[in-house]
Amino acid sequence: MTEVVTGEAVVLEVPCARFPSRMLSFAIDAAIQLTMIFILLAVVGLSAADTVLDKAAIQAIVITIIVLSLVGYPIIWETATRGRSPGKFALGLRVVSDDGGPERFRQALVRGLATIVDFWLFPFIGVPALISSLLSAKGKRLGDIFAGTFVIQQRLPARRAPATPLLAPPELVAWASGLEMSGLNDQTAAMARRYLSRLPELTPGARAELGERIAAAVRAQVSPPPPPGTPTPTYLAAVLAERHRREHARLMARPAAAPPAWAGPAAPPAWAGPAGTAAAPPPAPPPAAPASQWAAPGSPAVPAMEWMGAAREEERAEPVKPIEPVQSVQPTEPVQPGEPASPPAAGTGFVPPQ
Repeated sequence: MTEVVTGEAVVLEVPCARFPSRMLSFAIDAAIQLTMIFILLAVVGLSAADTVLDKAAIQAIVITIIVLSLVGYPIIWETATRGRSPGKFALGLRVVSDDGGPERFRQALVRGLATIVDFWLFPFIGVPALISSLLSAKGKRLGDIFAGTFVIQQRLPARRAPATPLLAPPELVAWASGLEMSGLNDQTAAMARRYLSRLPELTPGARAELGERIAAAVRAQVSPPPPPGTPTPTYLAAVLAERHRREHARLMARPAAAPPAWAGPAAPPAWAGPAGTAAAPPPAPPPAAPASQWAAPGSPAVPAMEWMGAAREEERAEPVKPIEPVQSVQPTEPVQPGEPASPPAAGTGFVPPQ
């Protein structure tokens, strides 16, 4: 690990690449470069046999092929991929600037030109790079020193720590039970959890600065504030533990939704006899006659047309009774004052007022 100060004056800890991994990545790139040189020289040799080329032209072509393969190969790859050649990509390495930024074309050009001195200068093949890497704290070779770069280990083996639930500190259990954390979103909670999981890997300065930022974000979404003098990791652990406890309790309180059972036709309710004893249900009513048949009350069912015809015959056979005239009601004479009221007429139900 080495500390890198960025342009924003932020100190970062990045893992420097080790010399064995860098040598292995160089060996992969060198194998690719030598293969390219062999193939291109074979093509030039076959072309020179078919055409008339002088010796100087052939030498110029050969020198161009060698320079482009040894120098242009790392420059093109590191510029296009921001510091990664095929060998570095295979081992998870990357070239970065001294301030932690990506490698630029000027730096890739200086590193590519210095490769001749570091690795291809005969008879000191690789010796200058080895000595420079052993003397540098960041493992820099001559090309890195001239270009202001160094190589980092970008891909590290995964560290799978057992996932253990956070426990609230005993002194903050009563305080955490009364928290109002409806405003705490998942992003802030995940940031606080990652901070607590990486707490042993941070330096004291980064631990205090980053913890204060995360705690301020949590305090803005959770109330009330922690008791005075509570350390930041303790405060965050208590909030996350209480949030986990409430979420677990909510999930446990939710009833499990049973799958809907297929309901067949509803069975008729049992007919209750006297004193609640079950008895046989009453007989079902006879099925109704079809719409095409009608039956007179108290008679067997006959077709509708026959019954209506028989009704008409009975109406014709029965003599028509004359209508009796309605007797008119004679108006009563007005009663003079002081005279007794006359009794009501026989057969009438009118009673004059007294």
